Amino acid sequence: MLQGLVRRRQAESVRDQVEALVEAEEAPHDEGGRPALDVQERALLTNVLKLRGKTAADVMVPRPDIIAMSEALTLEQAIRLIQREGHSRFPVYREQLDDVVGMVHIKDVFASVGRDEPFSMAAILRKPLFVVPSIPVLDLLLQMRQAHIHMALVVDEYGGIDGLVTIEDVVETIVGDIADEHDEPLEQYITEKPDGTLEMDARTPVEHFEEKLGPVLTEEERHADIDTVGGLVSSLAGRVPAKGELVSHPSGLEFRVLEADPRRIRRLRVRKPGAPGQKVAAE
Repeated sequence: MLQGLVRRRQAESVRDQVEALVEAEEAPHDEGGRPALDVQERALLTNVLKLRGKTAADVMVPRPDIIAMSEALTLEQAIRLIQREGHSRFPVYREQLDDVVGMVHIKDVFASVGRDEPFSMAAILRKPLFVVPSIPVLDLLLQMRQAHIHMALVVDEYGGIDGLVTIEDVVETIVGDIADEHDEPLEQYITEKPDGTLEMDARTPVEHFEEKLGPVLTEEERHADIDTVGGLVSSLAGRVPAKGELVSHPSGLEFRVLEADPRRIRRLRVRKPGAPGQKVAAE
């Protein structure tokens, strides 16, 4: 789609060309009489331009959220993990996550079902792609396409695993803000309860949260580049709060931690100011 759009106009610089397309206030038709960009095309091109300043660290799945397979798993254990998590590819490690030995595709796992020879995870491993956190997203996408690899592992200067990036993550960064008939931009993150409280995954993006409730973050919080509601609550608490803990925001919102582990918050309940059951400050 992008190649077709760019080919429609000849220019010295593709980047300048795309910027001109996006920034044009009105462009009803091009020189050949063809229709100008529609809303979705403009949004797509805008998001591609935004990728220029993003790195692998900006789009990766963080280490605590990586689902990986041990090289020692049996076929039955591997299938149960696949069924539970629903991913198509998994990193495979030997002793710990920092010791990744390869990647596995679920079709190779299922192809082992019914075979006479014993199952061996090592026999179906694919070569992993390791990248640094600072690699630009567009360069990473090019590397992944050239290597025909859909998953890359982000490593720090000591060789430890920082995160994981899939081509789907990059595509979501480009098209995630473009709505279609299948999108559920708020409902998939936030559930409103009969008592007026909101329950949500702690990974709910702040922009979706504020789309539901209006502006919430303070100027200081905006400058801190807080991306998720869980990150906001951890910032307010100064640590990762425990399950059951109540954290208050200057706006009057109250955040109750429903699920958490020592490394991160998983699920939250939010009570709006003045809602039934909210604690009232003593006069």
